[in-house]
Amino acid sequence: MKRFRLAAVLAAALLALLPTTATAAEYPAPLPLTGQQIIHDPTVIRLTSGEYAAYSTGGIIGARLSKDLRHWDDAGNAFAEPPSWWYEYNDTGDPWAPDISYRGGRYWLYYAVSSWGTNHSAIGVATSDSGRPGTWTDHGKVFTSGTTDAWNAIDPAITRADGKLWMAFGSYWTGIRMVELNPATGKAVPGATVHHLATRPDAPYAVEGPYIVKHGRFHYLFASYDACCAGVNSTYKIRVGRSASITGPYVDSTGTPLLQGGGDLLLAGHGRYIGTGGQSVFKDKGKDWLAYHYYDATDEGTPKLALNRLSWSKEGWPKVS
Repeated sequence: MKRFRLAAVLAAALLALLPTTATAAEYPAPLPLTGQQIIHDPTVIRLTSGEYAAYSTGGIIGARLSKDLRHWDDAGNAFAEPPSWWYEYNDTGDPWAPDISYRGGRYWLYYAVSSWGTNHSAIGVATSDSGRPGTWTDHGKVFTSGTTDAWNAIDPAITRADGKLWMAFGSYWTGIRMVELNPATGKAVPGATVHHLATRPDAPYAVEGPYIVKHGRFHYLFASYDACCAGVNSTYKIRVGRSASITGPYVDSTGTPLLQGGGDLLLAGHGRYIGTGGQSVFKDKGKDWLAYHYYDATDEGTPKLALNRLSWSKEGWPKVS
């Protein structure tokens, strides 16, 4: 984070001098948090034990635990060491952007292994009876991409619809895609169609990190647009579209297809909360929550966890609250 130090100091100084903008006023601050807040690409779930678990990019899938959603403790990593096959896709064995879900009496943790700037990538899966760090058993590759493919197998997100299991994924290489999974193995159905859900009109197509939830009769696709991973210079923002069919087409509130660059702006940087993205959605006690990271302009651009309630308009569109 040292390379962001000067930019972060300058940004914090400017924020203190500038008046509150209309954009900043439109977005509520996230839930006040304490404890270990440093995180990137969070996925959050309430375990059957009653604890909340958050997994993220960083470490060997970094883990945080909380009893109340507000105070978070560092809980180590999902794995003690990287499975050997990860090194086929990068030199460090570092995984990206996990997704946690629960079905069939087990927790399922999906993640990606890749290197910056390449689509030689793979999505893997592990399972656990408790969902706690250190209890995961890896089951290898779910889906892969290579340099001849028009997509990138990263940023997995699991959803169920029409009695089937689906995985949305993707980044940059023409945007967001989806494949059907075998619910018994959690892996891609052999020969499954790769559905195209969202993209941008121009290279590098800067849309990634999908997450799909069902609300009412629609499926909602949340995705991160523009650039992450540059501290206070990050331009990440969250956009959303919806479809009556899990495989699309997804459109925004104006009817513009997400395959044509559409997408309603749900959340953008505001105040100290820069580069909001890497999002996931989880349900707790009947309420929907948006989990994401931001780069803290008052703390040298450090990536931190943010949680906001999701509410829904009478027309069925989400908004942060």
